Amino acid sequence: MRDRPKPQSTPLSVKQRRLIAIWLTAGLAAGIAALTLMPLNTPQAIPGTDKIHHIIAFMALTLPCAAFYPKALFQVMVAAVTYGALIEVIQPYIGRSGELTDFFADLAGIGLGVSIGLLLNIILKSSALLRPLRG
Repeated sequence: MRDRPKPQSTPLSVKQRRLIAIWLTAGLAAGIAALTLMPLNTPQAIPGTDKIHHIIAFMALTLPCAAFYPKALFQVMVAAVTYGALIEVIQPYIGRSGELTDFFADLAGIGLGVSIGLLLNIILKSSALLRPLRG
């Protein structure tokens, strides 16, 4: 039996990384809007506290940019903070409660998403997946 050569992973270009970050972030932002701006008519079906949901949602919102395109991270962080604040301002008008503690949970999620995403970026760079293309 002959040894097969290991398949080589092709590094992602900057454009590919930017597109991944943009599409994941936009999709997650749409999902967050749908889940946080729907009137609550039924009891909470997802286990966990509301604050944990906010942390997870905003962690997921900022993680793709931090991992794949940290060059735009500052702008994404500012947008995420503004987005979280706007959601809390809008919620009372649609039959939900806007809470300052929810906003603080959003901020915690942003911080976690940025931290984990940047660590992931370092790991991906060392694995050659995000190394700049040569040639």
